[in-house]
Amino acid sequence: MTLSRRLLLAAAAALPATRAFAADPIMIGVSGPLTGPNAQYGAQWKRGFDLALDGINGAGGIKGRPLQYRFEDSQSDPRQSVAVAQKLVADPSIIIELGDFSSPASMAASPIYQRAKLVQFGFTNSHPDFTKGGDHMWSNSTNQAEEQPRLAEFAAKLGFKKPAVLHLNTDWGRTAKDAFVKAAPGLGMEVTTAEAYLSAEQDFRPTLVRARDSKADGLVLLSYYADGALISRQARDTGLALPILAGTSNYSPKFIELGGAGVEGDFVMSTFFPGDPRPEVQDFVKRYQSKYDQEPDSFSAGSYDTMMLVAALCEQYGTTREAMQTGLTEIRDVPSVVYGKVNFDPTTRRVPGASYRLLLVKGGKFTVWDGSKVAAG
Repeated sequence: MTLSRRLLLAAAAALPATRAFAADPIMIGVSGPLTGPNAQYGAQWKRGFDLALDGINGAGGIKGRPLQYRFEDSQSDPRQSVAVAQKLVADPSIIIELGDFSSPASMAASPIYQRAKLVQFGFTNSHPDFTKGGDHMWSNSTNQAEEQPRLAEFAAKLGFKKPAVLHLNTDWGRTAKDAFVKAAPGLGMEVTTAEAYLSAEQDFRPTLVRARDSKADGLVLLSYYADGALISRQARDTGLALPILAGTSNYSPKFIELGGAGVEGDFVMSTFFPGDPRPEVQDFVKRYQSKYDQEPDSFSAGSYDTMMLVAALCEQYGTTREAMQTGLTEIRDVPSVVYGKVNFDPTTRRVPGASYRLLLVKGGKFTVWDGSKVAAG
């Protein structure tokens, strides 16, 4: 019986994740934030991981062995991610590493994983250069060179002519900004200003004033959902009535929870949406809501997909570091709630073909955009 079939049976029977196993566990290393300013993302990772393991281990594990992970807290800080990498590569029981959260934190540690020939799987690493760090760097995340032109296309379809871009002042944020700005002219748009901000900032009013004074007709947010929600809320509080379009890293129920009425009417691009009618998505959403009493977001969907991918690699190719690298090179058509099926481009070591959709916050909920343009600011 295939792994996917066993998982479906386990989910249907609501089998528990904990059971007696005679064999030692298969260990996965995780580097990511459990404390610090990005701790909420690590918590969402864990929900996706644990939901996947409920099915995997509830269905008997991998040939009688439980699949487990060890989560090392890096705070998504490059200095900490290097220390975590040294710890994980020194542990022979770790067969693959997942993370880190931010591309800069992952890329700082990449040389350590590459030298040790331990796969570093950056499932939230959208920096185009992440997988260029070595042949043991892989990702099922979209990358900014692909994502930002799509975001620019949505901005143009919304009717933006002169958008202002607000972006995190990180390597990721600057790379995303550069890609958006490069794509804009070909779509008939002129970026009026590109304003960088620090992740620790709390008062965005001076930045918003500069965006207003640039005569922008819309705001584009290249942010995470916590700062994106705060920017949007402060824009409304200060009377800046520009339409707002946010990138995929803002998609989360937390964006609405944190932004409240301030994010009503905002647009958010996403590769995952719980309303997707595909059976595999609805099965995932149903089990996630049953376990956590909340809707999943793109971060928990990505971590779920990644744990399921690792299980498929273990079952088909073995449970060694070498097997992970070989498996990623050869594996095909892995079921995915984000992509439908995962296949890696052997050159980029990424998954092509993400489907982007534009969501609108309406009535305190995410809805699929109906295609109508918005009034220019």
